Amino acid sequence: MKYSKNIETVTSKYEKNVAYSLSDAVDLVQGLKYSRFDESVDLAINLDVDPRHAEENIRLTTPLPHGTGKIVSVLVLTSGPKEKEALDAGADFVGNKEFLLKIKNGWTDIDKIVATPDMMGELGKLGKILGPKGLMPNPKSGTVTMNVGKAVSDLKAGQVELRVESTGIVHVSCGKVSFSAAQLVDNIRVIYETITKARPSSVKGQYFKKMTISSTMGPGIVVDHNSIG
Repeated sequence: MKYSKNIETVTSKYEKNVAYSLSDAVDLVQGLKYSRFDESVDLAINLDVDPRHAEENIRLTTPLPHGTGKIVSVLVLTSGPKEKEALDAGADFVGNKEFLLKIKNGWTDIDKIVATPDMMGELGKLGKILGPKGLMPNPKSGTVTMNVGKAVSDLKAGQVELRVESTGIVHVSCGKVSFSAAQLVDNIRVIYETITKARPSSVKGQYFKKMTISSTMGPGIVVDHNSIG
């Protein structure tokens, strides 16, 4: 009943069918918090794209000016001098065969995997394990690269991946409720501008269909994306 009462109180403080300006939406998300932990703040962006078409299968990355507020654990699969480069950049785990074996046996206790191209032949065989968890490295997301130091540094600093799902929605974390309103607004603007620049030429008419912001336990607040530009 405690959560039911909280939810009832929260939903009475905003209009479900109203699109709020970005600043007002952020204020609502922060003001409606009722949990005791520092909730993540997430965006759900509905785009008028069909990911079945290669041009509209949007997948890119962008650093956020204020990070995500999350500690990201990174595994780097490589060998030779690149191992030291990865460790110097702050990678949590570095190696090759031993970690491939651990993953094969079900270990996925990391947030991101970076791999040099020579590792992808063996790593590709583990797609059934890594794919569903969103852990498979990909050149488009900058996680298959020879520049492992930069990849690790970017991930640790709060780089996020913007990947459209089969339904045409991009889900992405943009910070924590404890961030200042200005920090959340800055992060969201960067995400919006990055996706705007990636608009496929095949998309005619309205590109952004709907944008919603929410905290982990909070309701989804509709954002008027025209207020962001």
